[in-house]
Amino acid sequence: METPSAAVTRGRVLWALLLATLGSSAGQPLGGESMCTAQALARYSITFTGKWSQASFPKQYPLFRPPAQWSSLLGAAHSSDYSMWRKDQYVSTGLRDFAERGEAWALMREIEAAGEKLQSVHAVFSAPAVPSGTGQTSTELEVHSRHSLVSFVVRIIPSPDWFVGVDSLDLCDGDRWREQVAVDLYPYDAGTDSGFTFSSPNFATIPQDTVTEITASSPSHPANSFYYPRLKALPPMARVTLMRLRQGPRGFAPPAPDLVGRGNEIVDSLSAPETPLDCEVSLWSSWGLCGGPCGQLGSKSRTRYVRVQPANQGAPCPELEEEAECVPDNCV
Repeated sequence: METPSAAVTRGRVLWALLLATLGSSAGQPLGGESMCTAQALARYSITFTGKWSQASFPKQYPLFRPPAQWSSLLGAAHSSDYSMWRKDQYVSTGLRDFAERGEAWALMREIEAAGEKLQSVHAVFSAPAVPSGTGQTSTELEVHSRHSLVSFVVRIIPSPDWFVGVDSLDLCDGDRWREQVAVDLYPYDAGTDSGFTFSSPNFATIPQDTVTEITASSPSHPANSFYYPRLKALPPMARVTLMRLRQGPRGFAPPAPDLVGRGNEIVDSLSAPETPLDCEVSLWSSWGLCGGPCGQLGSKSRTRYVRVQPANQGAPCPELEEEAECVPDNCV
């Protein structure tokens, strides 16, 4: 029979093993992700390049009040416990305010709260706005082996609630940090405003919808600013490049030139793609009065007008006026 002291000793051993097991489990990433075993900290430069040009996106391209531009970039380095945004999920109040109006305070408070409560956010980073559809902005960020994921958003201006961004991009590859990563960015709808065009007035989506990717055929409505039925896929609206910074005796420095172009980088074409835009015309008007001399056939006409001018070798406009024979009602 087991003595009381032996039972107590065995209980303490089991309790210590349980605590050790729980402790190691708490440090594991969620969702079956591999653990990052690279050195604790790494620093990166992040460069956002806008590719939103009139040649690539000719339909309803905003030229004024306001012209095409990008908001400031707001992001976080975090663990898998935190999600800034995710396709097919509902956005938070903070991200809704950012996507609709460019207001960042609520989103920043949400990120900071996640860092304090769950210890899931290592750092917040931001970059200045880009005042045109094409241009660059950049900043630096720090990641940690337990917070190796990067997420960010940039609002499309003007738009109802559209944005581009990255969701949980992992900069760690097992036991090493990635030297360079480049990702093409495409538009997303935050699911909080039902506007179809860049300059649509506010029209809240009730009930709120989830985040969806905007494509050349979805939403499938001719009024949509991104509706290009001749395209299989939209050209990228922007691109983000992250490059690891090396720490030397005088601080951090970008990688050597021979590293450029390796890894996950996508090679740009020599020039921006020109998206064909077909002419769009209105419906025909009603027929006009039939005019002509008595005893003879007269003529009547109807018209239509151009709604969208063709661009980049798109289909030309058809005839805008049509005539037909008729019998005059009031002949002279």
